[in-house]
Amino acid sequence: MREIFCAQAFRQRCVETEVALAGAEADLGIIPTDAARQIAQAAETYSFDEERLARETEIVGYPILPIVEQLADAAGEAGRYLHWGATTQDIMDTATVLQVRAGLDLIERQLGDAMDALRMLAETHRDTPMAGRTHLQHALPITFGYKAAVWLSALARHAQRLRELRPRVLVVEFSGASGTLASLGHQGLGVQAGLARALGLGVPTITWHSTRDAMTEAVQLLALISGSLAKLAFDISIMMTTELGEVSEPYVRHRGASSTMPQKRNPVSCELIIAAARMVRQHAGLMLDAMVHDFERATGPWHLEWAAVPEAFGLTSGALRQATFMLGGLEVHAGRMRANLDVSRGLIVAEAVMMALAPITGRQTAHDLVYAGCRRAVERDTSLFEALSEMPEVAAPLGLERLGELTDPANYLGSAARMVDRVLAGDVDTHPESQAASSPGP
Repeated sequence: MREIFCAQAFRQRCVETEVALAGAEADLGIIPTDAARQIAQAAETYSFDEERLARETEIVGYPILPIVEQLADAAGEAGRYLHWGATTQDIMDTATVLQVRAGLDLIERQLGDAMDALRMLAETHRDTPMAGRTHLQHALPITFGYKAAVWLSALARHAQRLRELRPRVLVVEFSGASGTLASLGHQGLGVQAGLARALGLGVPTITWHSTRDAMTEAVQLLALISGSLAKLAFDISIMMTTELGEVSEPYVRHRGASSTMPQKRNPVSCELIIAAARMVRQHAGLMLDAMVHDFERATGPWHLEWAAVPEAFGLTSGALRQATFMLGGLEVHAGRMRANLDVSRGLIVAEAVMMALAPITGRQTAHDLVYAGCRRAVERDTSLFEALSEMPEVAAPLGLERLGELTDPANYLGSAARMVDRVLAGDVDTHPESQAASSPGP
């Protein structure tokens, strides 16, 4: 990702845009065909004077004029036709779009790798019971495969968002000084379309020099992806605590080690993912600020993108790399999950007993009876089964065998396994219209 967004790559994208522009204009007879050819040859062979480029960029405030001056000199007589009808932001915005396209390609591949790792966890542990937790306390039983499938479902939606984003952000910017293409007369839109075609980009309906919603949306998507990765990293870091010990990051000698405590195995990937997500979130906010441009060319907000866009891509790429490594080699301690599930000695499935008793006694009465049984189990430090078996109003209507089944957490997993299967089959609410069509009416 650093290679995609480095200064040299940006300059090359600017040169690529200038060459494509010359070609598009030559096709329409605006500049000589030989001039476009000579400009392309100069771009292939010329080596920029880096020191001069840096010095002049600092003076001008933008790199395009210094790039054009050197490239025009290298192209000889044809150099007079370079940058014909363009403005600085045309070239820089289009170069950035080309970088964003390559960045999105990499993000998409990395997102797919992380999703593959989650699919494997969801499938392997579809039926591995563990405690579900709300407010950091036992709630009801779930499976680890269910938890992994929940994480996966978010990434699947981000993959769809990425596909939907492309047509909005991957469009050329070529509009001239005030955005009207006045310098090219009636041929302006034709040049714009030719440039877009040469670069493999879309054509915008109107100039976007000062309307930055699409570029901002790209960074918001990166923040969403990073946020979902941070959620699963936060879960895993807590599950790695000594007291829970339900999972471990992949073992690599000295990874997560302490300089003084030999027993430590810290959640290194989790920490990096969470930190990256917080930084991307800051860039997402910065991009929202950068949307507020004055008139047809802004006095500063555009510059915020120069930091926010490449850094957000780099951080998200790094977070995805860490997530794929961590999830791909995650050590799942199913025995510890079961031990933690049993730590409340059946209290975690008090709802199961209540729902089985409710048709007999009524829901509120069933709730009160099981609530009393829970308090008795806590006070006497005994299991829920033992407490309820001593209560005739519960034990008699249900029977001890049924009561034993109801107080086994592994028997109260609801539709967790079927939900995992739906996610693995690709049915993750990514097509709301089909969901609506198949849903019963009110």
